[in-house]
Amino acid sequence: MTADLFTFEEVSYRLSRSPRRKRLGLVVTEKGAEVRIPQRCAERHGHQFLRDNIAWVREQLRGLEHRQAQVPDHQYVFGARFPWLGKTLELDRAGRAADAGIRDGYIQLYCRTREPDEDQIQAALQKLYQREALATLNEKSRYFSGLLGLNFSSVKVRRTRSKWGHCTIRGELQYNWLVCLAPEPVVDYLVIHEVCHLQHHNHSRAFWELVGSLCPEYRVLRRWLKENGHRLQL
Repeated sequence: MTADLFTFEEVSYRLSRSPRRKRLGLVVTEKGAEVRIPQRCAERHGHQFLRDNIAWVREQLRGLEHRQAQVPDHQYVFGARFPWLGKTLELDRAGRAADAGIRDGYIQLYCRTREPDEDQIQAALQKLYQREALATLNEKSRYFSGLLGLNFSSVKVRRTRSKWGHCTIRGELQYNWLVCLAPEPVVDYLVIHEVCHLQHHNHSRAFWELVGSLCPEYRVLRRWLKENGHRLQL
């Protein structure tokens, strides 16, 4: 990959080579555009490919700017409110680590520091959310897999960029814990989706019929996650 940054009509872009790539491609992120070219392709073809598709690149950048403007700007202070399963809960301070949790309409957060700054509160809050999300998603996975008579080997949570959930061939269920900021029906849809992959490791008609048997509104909920997932930030 070249480190050079190029500009065309005020659009920044880079050229990226790949030995496996057979044709030119374009990827657009908040940082700009990336033109992906085959290993033996001359650079001039990459530059021309960007120029030929500049209108599409601009459209994608406008869409990214619009989505970024919709991301909530949280204030990490006690008394602020944060989403959990579609509800907005007040952040309160827990006196002991054992009291930390999400319950009774509050987020009880424990911080070791007497006067934590926003970075410390954010880090502690994310850790708490991961813990609570793991427990919630594990419980929901057991419930919905039980309805289908299916078994999974484990549930894990992490913060991912491209997928909200994943089911491995070994029966491991993996979730992006940020989904627990969404309305609970959306969370249920995601869990049902991944649990159904325990039986169908594909997106065949049989798979979607199984999803629909537990979640008739899956199309609406799937669309909500696709259109609003970028708002789920903590």
